Amino acid sequence: MMTSGPHGGALPDGPGQDSGGGPTALAVEKVIILGAGPAGYTAALYAARADLRPLVLEGDEPGGQLMLTTTVENFPGFPEGILGPELMQRMKEQAERFGARFAPRRAEAVDLSRRPFTVTAGGETYEAHALIVATGASAKWLGVPGERELVGRGVSACATCDGFFFRDRDVVVVGGGDSAMEEAIFLTKFARKVTVVHRRDRLRASKIMQERAMSNPKIAFIWNSVVERINGENGVVVSVTLRNTIDGSVTELPTDGVFVAIGHKPNTELLQGQLELDAQGYIVTRNGTATSVPGVFAAGDVQDPVYRQAITAAGSGCMAALDAERYLAEQGLL
Repeated sequence: MMTSGPHGGALPDGPGQDSGGGPTALAVEKVIILGAGPAGYTAALYAARADLRPLVLEGDEPGGQLMLTTTVENFPGFPEGILGPELMQRMKEQAERFGARFAPRRAEAVDLSRRPFTVTAGGETYEAHALIVATGASAKWLGVPGERELVGRGVSACATCDGFFFRDRDVVVVGGGDSAMEEAIFLTKFARKVTVVHRRDRLRASKIMQERAMSNPKIAFIWNSVVERINGENGVVVSVTLRNTIDGSVTELPTDGVFVAIGHKPNTELLQGQLELDAQGYIVTRNGTATSVPGVFAAGDVQDPVYRQAITAAGSGCMAALDAERYLAEQGLL
């Protein structure tokens, strides 16, 4: 018999359910996974195959940043590429096949000071012996007209993901830090010309990254300028409108793509003061995916400021599930 459990949606009868379907006590989950991108879905798959019946709280954006990506060509096993949303759906279905459960709810609060851990989401309270945090990191966007509408159609926040599609084309990189220089240099492998647009008259990047970028003949710089609008025709990027921060003059720069490289923000607001975070807000992990709180594990971009790839996120999701299973076994909770 299927009943509507305390986690929302149709869940099988289990601990905390009476025969009539009403909750008699709050069931304690073996493991709850926060987030539903490559890391969360892979963690769910491995935890489900270990018979942990994981509950995944998918958040506001199930599928994560890949839902904004068109063709993914660097995820192993898809020689012809695969659409980002399709890849995420298939990963979810694979985890569901082995018993993972999903609730389209965003975690609003967590309490890691007590055992079992508690998570509040959608007005419901959940308890778990182990927690896997896979909430990801969000790219910082410019917030200008045309940007959101053209994401995946010429606007990107990941050169490694999308640079291949701009072979022999002109692209713009917005930013002045190390990430922007790394993006610009990487894009020169494919693009005909890379123009870096920066709001100041000097870069914030490290000296070595500045030297590498400035010595690359394919990279040009437009200083003291900000992007005011990203313009499209027939659903693709054709130009950017630039405003000079010194004299206010406005110009239009033709381009085939815009790569926004002004940083990422890890989604760790819920965990402030409860887990050890680094200076940028990323979760600090040791000995695999273990965090500063025993029984809490982190996977994917929420703990990875360096690689930020779907495949590395998936790999760490696997690690987190295996680490959680070992922890539960050691605590006698299986």
